Amino acid sequence: MHIKTISEFHAFRHLPKPHHPLISVLDVATVPQLGADEPGSLILDFYAISIKRIRNVNVKYGQQPFDFNEGIMSFMAPNQVFSIAVDNKGEEITQSGWVINIHPDFLWNTPLAKTINQYDFWGYSLNEALFLSAKEEATVINIIAAIQQEYHANIDRFSKQIIISQIEGLLNYADRFYHRQFITREKANHQVLERLEVLLHNYFNGADPAEKGLLTVQYVAEHLHLSPKYLSNLLRALTGQNTQQHIHAKLIAKAKEKLSTTSLTVSEIAYELGFEHLPSFSKLFKAKTNLSPLAFRASFN
Repeated sequence: MHIKTISEFHAFRHLPKPHHPLISVLDVATVPQLGADEPGSLILDFYAISIKRIRNVNVKYGQQPFDFNEGIMSFMAPNQVFSIAVDNKGEEITQSGWVINIHPDFLWNTPLAKTINQYDFWGYSLNEALFLSAKEEATVINIIAAIQQEYHANIDRFSKQIIISQIEGLLNYADRFYHRQFITREKANHQVLERLEVLLHNYFNGADPAEKGLLTVQYVAEHLHLSPKYLSNLLRALTGQNTQQHIHAKLIAKAKEKLSTTSLTVSEIAYELGFEHLPSFSKLFKAKTNLSPLAFRASFN
């Protein structure tokens, strides 16, 4: 279901009209529960910042379910998809927290309109939620309470700028907490690294490069069920290298293997690794090794 305005969303969820047509602050506990016959997948034309706990409901963030039940904070940009499915098994559905909906038009003619999409979490919001400690959650709740207070106050010429400043503060804290998450979720992150190594090994040791072409960051991210930006940030935090650098490292290692252990021509090796044009392969190989492919092969003779 595609919902274009915040007022339309309030009507869809059987809520009172928003106090402002371009922004709303919702107490999740007061939102009627989603019925089994209502659409579970939604596309919104506005930003949604959520901090909420929901039990006995399956919530998917793009392709992935949430893997923590406490302190979940999520970020949806316009035209992203999320889905909700009731799974109460006869038990009571419980929900609490807050949701701030912000239409892009509310940000018009403010500095935040130009910078809001520079925060990384909008890019991987489809896949990875933010898991808050109790202290972090308290910080976020305090900011949301301040936004809610201003939202319910009488609108004057200061209201918009005050709310914009509070939203910007909320985003900056979330940015800090997301970068903390790369450090504290070490086990899960290293499992991603292991899956990446398996994917790269299987790709470069099969017929995929010749059939599908050069391995791309998008391909890797999709097969790991992560967004490209999140995956690159995660890998950089773990290894110091982004996804493209990991791909190039595996590609060059495979090229060295073929150059030193087979009689294939450089053109044939380039083709088997997914290159359409030999100069592109030679340029990348020399950039990574300071040797041309032929010079590298000659060093073994």
